[in-house]
Amino acid sequence: MRASARLATATAAAALLIGCVSGPASSKAPEESAASAAAGKVLVFSKTAGFRHDSIPDGIAAVKDLGTANGFAVDATEDAGAFTASNLAQYDAVVWLSTTGDVLNSEQQTAFEGYIKGGGAYVGVHAAADTEYDWAFYGGLAGAYFQSHPAIQDAKVVVEDRGHPATGHLGAAWQRTDEWYNYRSNPRDSAHVLASLDESSYTGGSMNGDHPIAWCQDYQGGRSFYTGGGHTKESYADPAFRQHLLGGIRWAIGDAQADCRVEKGYTPLFDGTSTDGWKQAGPGAFTLADGTLTTTGGMGMLWYAQRELAAYSLKVDWKMAGDDNSGIFVGFPPSDDPWSAVNNGYEIQIDATDVPEKTTGSVYGFKSADIAKRDAALNPPGEWNTYELRVEGERLRIYLNGVKINDFTNTDPARSLRQGHVGIQNHGADDEVSFRNIRVKELRARPGGGH
Repeated sequence: MRASARLATATAAAALLIGCVSGPASSKAPEESAASAAAGKVLVFSKTAGFRHDSIPDGIAAVKDLGTANGFAVDATEDAGAFTASNLAQYDAVVWLSTTGDVLNSEQQTAFEGYIKGGGAYVGVHAAADTEYDWAFYGGLAGAYFQSHPAIQDAKVVVEDRGHPATGHLGAAWQRTDEWYNYRSNPRDSAHVLASLDESSYTGGSMNGDHPIAWCQDYQGGRSFYTGGGHTKESYADPAFRQHLLGGIRWAIGDAQADCRVEKGYTPLFDGTSTDGWKQAGPGAFTLADGTLTTTGGMGMLWYAQRELAAYSLKVDWKMAGDDNSGIFVGFPPSDDPWSAVNNGYEIQIDATDVPEKTTGSVYGFKSADIAKRDAALNPPGEWNTYELRVEGERLRIYLNGVKINDFTNTDPARSLRQGHVGIQNHGADDEVSFRNIRVKELRARPGGGH
């Protein structure tokens, strides 16, 4: 859970709660209020000044159910008077649930801007994009404004990021029925797209084949998650959509981490369907199911043999089942011996329980990650994480869920990061680590090793 000044002031701020929220703050015992503050607190805001969705009560009920099941408290309001600095301070996120039109005055807008800039979070659902067209800050926060929609119909949702908690439970394609918005602009240049619509799978899409429908971003000090789903009442009874919404809320409040930086220009090395171009070195193997490679046996390594890489950003989604061991290797020559990568390249470790220079985020045996930053960015076993390994010259930078946790420069003349292969390790029979969505972007080599 994200440490926050807002949580520290939650008990005091509770006294300032206005009567618009569902259930007075004073109805809880002091110890219950403190427990709720410690677990996180969300405000659902559903005021409408235009079209009103009849699914709003279902959405509020769903968020409350998710909060009960997952340890965060939920208040709900349609009173814009809740948007004061003191009242917002107690919330880890504000869910804008199918709001429409101009719902806040200038003072309330200023309070919400301050809340976001102070580390607050926004979760926009469906018609949240049909809201506050004349407020530029809100438009950037939401990511895009509504333009139009065709009739409610079935469509294929292409899941672009299966590492984020809002989409990690989904397959590569998600078939569902909803009211599919077209947007006035494409958010891909400013936000990290999690899922998009296959416009050939339904009628009425007008975004020229690139149609984001869910995205996230860090925005002016805060976090923003938006999903275009949620028009229908049935959405909030659908387990997959509820998990999607829950994952967005968990990321927004800091209960789960993910890389929400803009991602463009990457091409797959492993696309989830085939290991063509890869070779297994040493014992053990990887199983392939649901677009995921999972270790079995070892100690071996699956390495990308099709070409060597030089000056690149490699992104890999990975997940441990428990206390497991694995790693990602970079900068090694071609070989059918997995020890060649150990002796001639560098391993970026996946094992959160070893000594600092041999634990998750370390350059194994050479340099520890920043442990405090690593711990804050790391999702626990059973949840997905994303590495970015950025190699320029002899410099290797390691990002975990978008946070830089290590910066290493090779000075060993017997090794070089300037060119080499990449691979994923299957460490041993008792280790279970999964990998997804291995992709790379070529970078232009910079003088001086990329500093």
